[in-house]
Amino acid sequence: MTLDQRTLGTASPLIVSGLGLGCMGMSAFYGSTDEDQGIATIRRALDLGVTFLDTSDMYGPHTNERLVGKAIAGRRDEVQLATKFGIVATGDGGRRVDGSPAYVREACDASLQRLGVDHIDLYYQHRVDKTVPIEETVGAMAELVEAGKVRHLGLSEAAPDTIRRAHAVHPITALQSEYSLFTRDVEDEILPTLRELGIGLVPYSPLGRGILTGAITSDDSLEEGDSRRSAYFPRLNGEALQANLALVDRVRALAAEHGCTPGQLALAWVLAQGADVAPIPGTKRISYLEENVGATDVELSEADLKDLTEAVPREAVVGDRYGDMSTIDG
Repeated sequence: MTLDQRTLGTASPLIVSGLGLGCMGMSAFYGSTDEDQGIATIRRALDLGVTFLDTSDMYGPHTNERLVGKAIAGRRDEVQLATKFGIVATGDGGRRVDGSPAYVREACDASLQRLGVDHIDLYYQHRVDKTVPIEETVGAMAELVEAGKVRHLGLSEAAPDTIRRAHAVHPITALQSEYSLFTRDVEDEILPTLRELGIGLVPYSPLGRGILTGAITSDDSLEEGDSRRSAYFPRLNGEALQANLALVDRVRALAAEHGCTPGQLALAWVLAQGADVAPIPGTKRISYLEENVGATDVELSEADLKDLTEAVPREAVVGDRYGDMSTIDG
C-alpha cells in the first residue's frame, strides 16, 4: 500500500510519506511499553505506506532508537528515518541541552550504531542550545552531511531568527514543532518563515497528545506513569482538561457529520494545511495506527476547515502546552 507523498524542503528536498509515525511512546513517557508491540506497529506502518519514522536519542533514553532499528532491519530502503539529538539526561533526573559541535558528532555516531544504519535521512537538533551559536551547531551538522552520515538537516522548536541563521549555514529541510487544532502558534511567524525559506513543517502531537482522539476523558483515563497526567502538561489536567474536553465534543460532533472519528478529523485538518506539512502522530498500537491512516481518506472543503477552526478557537484552549517552556527557543 502507498500513501500520498510530500516533499519537505526545496534547497535540500526530502520526499516522505504524507503521514508519518512518531515512535516515542513505544519506549517512554506515555505509560507502559512493550517492545514487541512497538516493532509490530512499525512494521504494520510500513505495510500501510507510513514510511516516515521519527525517533530521538533521548526517548528511553536510547531504547527507542534500538527498537526502531530492530523494526526496520531488512526494510531500510523503504524508510525515511528521522532522529534527533541535543537533549541530554543528567544524573539527577533532569535534562540539559547540548548543541556543541563535539556533541553533535558524538551523538550522531551513537545514533547510527543504535539504529543499525549507515545514514540518517533527517537529523534534527531536538532543542536549540541557547549557549552555543546556532551557526556552530549547524556547521557541525553540515559536516555530517559531507561525511555521508546524514542526508538532510532539521531543527525542532526553533524561533524564526534561529531558523534563518541556521538556513544560511546549510539548507534546513524541515522544522519539527507542535501543531494541531489545539496548538496553532506556528501560524503567526514560524510557518510564514518556513514557506519564505522553502522549509517543510513536521507537526508533532498533531492530535494534542491524544485529547483530540476522544480517548482522554478524565484525569484517570490515562494509566499510572503516563507523563500526560503530570503538571508538565497543564492542558490535560484538572479544570483545564474539563474545559478542553468541551472543545473535543465540538470536534466529535463535526466528525459524526463526516462519518469519521474525532481523531481522524483533527488529523485531516493538519494534513490539509499544506503540501509542505507532514505530521507524525505517535502511537504504540496497531489499531490506533490504522485509525490514523484512515484520516488520509477524509476530504475537507474550505468550509469544513473553517468550521473546525471556529469550533476550536485558538483562544479557547485552556492551559499552556508545557508546564516548563524553558527549553523552547524564542
